[in-house]
Amino acid sequence: MIRFRVNGRDVAVDVPEEMPLLWALRDELGLTGTKYGCGIAQCGACAVFMGENVVRSCQVKVSMAAGRDVTTIEGLGTPESPHPVQQAWIDLQVAQCGYCQSGQIMQAAWLLRKFPEPTDEQIDRVMSGNLCRCGTYPRIRDAVRAAASAVRED
Repeated sequence: MIRFRVNGRDVAVDVPEEMPLLWALRDELGLTGTKYGCGIAQCGACAVFMGENVVRSCQVKVSMAAGRDVTTIEGLGTPESPHPVQQAWIDLQVAQCGYCQSGQIMQAAWLLRKFPEPTDEQIDRVMSGNLCRCGTYPRIRDAVRAAASAVRED
């Protein structure tokens, strides 16, 4: 049994230790907001927080989450009180197909933790590892700027 916290809730999963965290989240815990994209940590669709870091859950063994805090897109905000990044995504209609967006949002939220007033260069550098087949990169950058502004106003 592997025990950890997901979105503030204690959980236990009875799975092989080497199972990717992504599959434990999706298949065992029903948290399907985190997406499978490439399976080799190259696209970012599976990004989640583990502690203070953003990780690619397709390449993190569930055993590495033991005793740790994990936050998925479902735990970032709520429909009634979205995280500033989620609200910026909504306001600026960032998503097209939307498949990569949970990973984009998680990466952007982490970016704002590290760089509360990011430059375009910082945004581009940090977000460059998250792929969007629809090419919404200009809207992603605008949404990160808007979220940073909203966070500063709070």
